[in-house]
Amino acid sequence: MNKQDLQLPSTQALETELKRVQHQKGRQSALKRTGYILITVAAIAVLLVTLFFPVMRIYGTSMAPTFESGDVVVAIKNGKIDHGEVIAFYYNNKVLVKRVIGCAGDWIDMDESGKVLVNGQELEEPYLTSRAFGDTNIELPYQVPEGRYFVMGDHRESSVDSRNTLVGTVSQEQIVGRVWFRVWPFAHIGPIS
Repeated sequence: MNKQDLQLPSTQALETELKRVQHQKGRQSALKRTGYILITVAAIAVLLVTLFFPVMRIYGTSMAPTFESGDVVVAIKNGKIDHGEVIAFYYNNKVLVKRVIGCAGDWIDMDESGKVLVNGQELEEPYLTSRAFGDTNIELPYQVPEGRYFVMGDHRESSVDSRNTLVGTVSQEQIVGRVWFRVWPFAHIGPIS
């Protein structure tokens, strides 16, 4: 082989090849950065959902018509819980969703037709479609113990709740959070009242 057979690439060819390699390295670097950003965002989202905004799926009909089986809701872990709010709480390795009827010290009473009285005042319940005495085995009137909440499902006929000693009243430690937003189905997306 002589010197004439050996041709060196031109300066332009070298510059083109250098630009191609640099572009390829830049694209790989951008992909890595994008991957790191996506992983970080996903980790933060999981952390927020776990610590502050638990997402839950509703099973059963005890909260109908407010919730139907299959609805997906978001709870919020902080804040004061008050009468009429919907809460999620742990019960026997499950999470139940019910409405707060009474807080610590309140007297709860109910007549045979299902009309609820809190501290002697009839409870206005626009979220109900029908009233029922339901599965009740507690002695009425009932005073809610200190540090506890008296909860009932909106479908009073089928709900097993604080009216039954099986569930009883709910302690602060059991509470997952206040259910405040429905995310599924899209037709009913929005805040919970």
